[in-house]
Amino acid sequence: MRFLVLALALSLAALLPARAGAEALDREAMEGFVYAPYALGEQVNEKGLWELRNSGGGLAGYAFETELMAPLPGFSGAPINVFVMLDLDGQFLDVRLISHNEPIFVSGLGEAPLRGFLEQYAGHSISETMVVGNAYGHGSGGSALVYLDGVTKATASVRIAHESIMAATREVAREKMQGVSSGPPAFPDPAVDEPLDWQALVDQGIATHAVVSNAEIDAQFAGTIWAHDDPEAEDEPDAPYLDLWIVDLGPPSIARAALSPDTQAELQRFLAISPDEEPILLVETGRHGLVSPDFVRNTAPDRLSAEQDGLPIALRDADLLVETAPGVPEGTAMILRTDRRLGFDPSREWTLKVAAIREHGMFQPEIGQQELAVSHATPERFFVRPGKVQTLSPWREAILNRQTDLIVLCAFLIVLLLAVGPAQNRLAGLRYFTPVRLGILAVMTGFVGFWGQGQLSIVTPLGVLRTALDGGSFAFLLYDPFSLLVWAAAIAGFVLWGRGFFCGWLCPFGALQEFAGHVGRLLRLPQIEPSPRWDRRLKGLKYVVLAAMIGVVFVAPGEVDAVAEIEPFKTAITTHFQRALPYVAWAVGLLLFSAVLFKGFCRYLCPLGAVMAIGGLLRGRDWIARRKDCGTPCQLCRVRCRYGAIEKTGKIVYSECFQCLDCVKIHDDPGLCVPLVLAGKARSRGIAKTGEVPAE
Repeated sequence: MRFLVLALALSLAALLPARAGAEALDREAMEGFVYAPYALGEQVNEKGLWELRNSGGGLAGYAFETELMAPLPGFSGAPINVFVMLDLDGQFLDVRLISHNEPIFVSGLGEAPLRGFLEQYAGHSISETMVVGNAYGHGSGGSALVYLDGVTKATASVRIAHESIMAATREVAREKMQGVSSGPPAFPDPAVDEPLDWQALVDQGIATHAVVSNAEIDAQFAGTIWAHDDPEAEDEPDAPYLDLWIVDLGPPSIARAALSPDTQAELQRFLAISPDEEPILLVETGRHGLVSPDFVRNTAPDRLSAEQDGLPIALRDADLLVETAPGVPEGTAMILRTDRRLGFDPSREWTLKVAAIREHGMFQPEIGQQELAVSHATPERFFVRPGKVQTLSPWREAILNRQTDLIVLCAFLIVLLLAVGPAQNRLAGLRYFTPVRLGILAVMTGFVGFWGQGQLSIVTPLGVLRTALDGGSFAFLLYDPFSLLVWAAAIAGFVLWGRGFFCGWLCPFGALQEFAGHVGRLLRLPQIEPSPRWDRRLKGLKYVVLAAMIGVVFVAPGEVDAVAEIEPFKTAITTHFQRALPYVAWAVGLLLFSAVLFKGFCRYLCPLGAVMAIGGLLRGRDWIARRKDCGTPCQLCRVRCRYGAIEKTGKIVYSECFQCLDCVKIHDDPGLCVPLVLAGKARSRGIAKTGEVPAE
């Protein structure tokens, strides 16, 4: 059956033409998105950029699609294509979805949350610093950031959409609205090594110093309701409100002069992981303090923003503990980072904007804000400009954003691999083995499934198959590093144990079915167990389902997500059963079915299980120990195996083995294994007859 499935897939693949590259929408399609009083003008280039005209025929802005200018792939491997209308002042007039194939939105959450997310851009300007997420602390009052509400369970997808929108918009703004070169930004030249200290940084203007007194900040709030809401400023008008130093730490010579050796070493380790980040040191010795008390490390600073050439610079805390070099003024020190791939050029002047915040009133105070601008430029001799543009790699950010989860998952998988590998006999021999196994499955369901969203799906191998045939990029696999790590463990399991490691230990929905089976037994529900003949027939169904899905990939690829709903994983694990009634009924029904037929879906219907069984052909050894008495005459393991993975001969059918270790436990237990029991009785009879204890 497995070879039949592979042959069918290869035959259909030979008939499938290669997918054509993405093409820009034509005039008629673009006009369908433009609304009055605007009209579509002339096409500017072949990347989907058009002029936008007002009612009088004058140039009013630009309309464009993002796919060709910023083709950041989504989890389906295809970009999220978005329509954008931008006026000449850099303000978003409209942002709407053109097309996408993100699995979570296709039939999981539906498109409404994604369209709702895109509606947030209208009215905002590209000069604002927009981030996906929520304001820190108790709200966004006084923050220099604009927060776009993300979509629960689809944060990575909407961030990819956001990065695509901003990258395409910046390209349009630089080329058509600002006249700024869109060439690649400079990066620190590792060949430049100058003997500098802090005083040299000050004398040469490498370290920018800005002071704003209390009197100056009072003057900015004069005539407003916040004019007298800072008693300290009125009491000490000449004292500094802001006493700020700015140093670009990208060039190694400058970093060495501003940081202690330990902090410099930590910074170099950070840059080794994120080589496209430009680190900026801020030291504030005045009253401002740089960030609010609600600031969260490793996030965008809520009272700091930056711009270059009128366009925003995305700043983020580097989450490094800062110890400065001798001579550096003492105060609040932090290292921010910004990605040069997003347009920041450290060799040219840029402006840091510091928000000065005041509150008026005690209950629900009114927030007042003034902006303090400090320009900084690092001498160009420290930088070199590359010959070509480096492409944006959002998967790196995905790894950094989930580094804690990935570390925990990696540790969990290593422990699990050791437990069911070298230590499997000890594990199976535990007195409370079943509670221990269920505890591990509970962690898998809670942490890997519900929290980490690491439930694997048949959609991924089908997407890989189609991408391989089309000659496309597999980069979409990297956007979800958590699931990719689970895939790596499952594939490693193929070689070591076959299908069992994933299906028996790593599948969250499989764990839910096992819990349902135990509940069914506790409730004394009647158990269904097909005859051996029907069991074999039913096990072939999953290969038929897989073959049908492969056929859909080639015949009607747009329907893959619909037919993939035979898997209840998206309903039960990804959306926590928060879907339309038919999907919920299917998932719940399968769990109830498992209460009377142990893991029935896994055994008979799961197309991913069929893929895992085929992958199990890579298994390098028969890892379950057998005796010559197994099967002839002893049938205990076969009778106890709830998966029907042991034949009457005692042979293990590894393609149906879920690595539950029950047969391993029986094999090693002298009180359960029939051959061992008989051997023990024989020894006892021998001792009784001779009255002697045999030598060991």
